[in-house]
Amino acid sequence: MSDEPKSKTVTKSIDETRQYHIQYLRAVNSPLRRSILRALGADWMSLKDLQVATKLSFEVLEWHLQMLENGFCIEKKTEKGTSMYRVTQEGRIVDYLEL
Repeated sequence: MSDEPKSKTVTKSIDETRQYHIQYLRAVNSPLRRSILRALGADWMSLKDLQVATKLSFEVLEWHLQMLENGFCIEKKTEKGTSMYRVTQEGRIVDYLEL
């Protein structure tokens, strides 16, 4: 059995799977969000570090992170009051897309 998590965009219901795919495509359809995914890489990154890496304002970055989280491209955890993010299996699509 693999340590790789199963896709969160596939469900037992075709309608639910379709909705998840719509959310996912909306998330990866933005060049700015794809650049955020590239900046994140595979390790957990704090919101502050991500702001430095992307040079985006807090409000803009937070909105795009929410879109990526809703699209299953990133996961978020809170550690000692700090929001941390990393790319999910679905978010790794960015490795295969053109710049």
